[in-house]
Amino acid sequence: MVKLTDNEWAILEVLWADGPCELGDLVSALVPTHPWRRNTVHTYLTRMESKGLVAIDRTQDPHRYTAAIDRELCARQARSQLLDKIYGGATGDLIAAFLKESHITPEERDRLRQLLDDMEV
Repeated sequence: MVKLTDNEWAILEVLWADGPCELGDLVSALVPTHPWRRNTVHTYLTRMESKGLVAIDRTQDPHRYTAAIDRELCARQARSQLLDKIYGGATGDLIAAFLKESHITPEERDRLRQLLDDMEV
């Protein structure tokens, strides 16, 4: 199971959205939320490569960086970790907490009802 740090998420979000990037492009894309220097981003990228999160194409100059892990897989694992950690695996409790604490539109409510009906809960 992969557990990403917030900073790893930020870098991967850019790579998932923009595809392969050169270091300078990645640094520029991160500036609004993470005003890191090039060396900082490079350090993250090399560490993330060793964890299997990022692929580095060293055959090109400048090097190109690509996400080596699927976004949906990471999101699924993060949801599972949250569910287990906070709600002891009780999906209904998690959904009930979200519904109590946030407003949903009538369209979202109808979609949720349809989803539950389709699941035959």
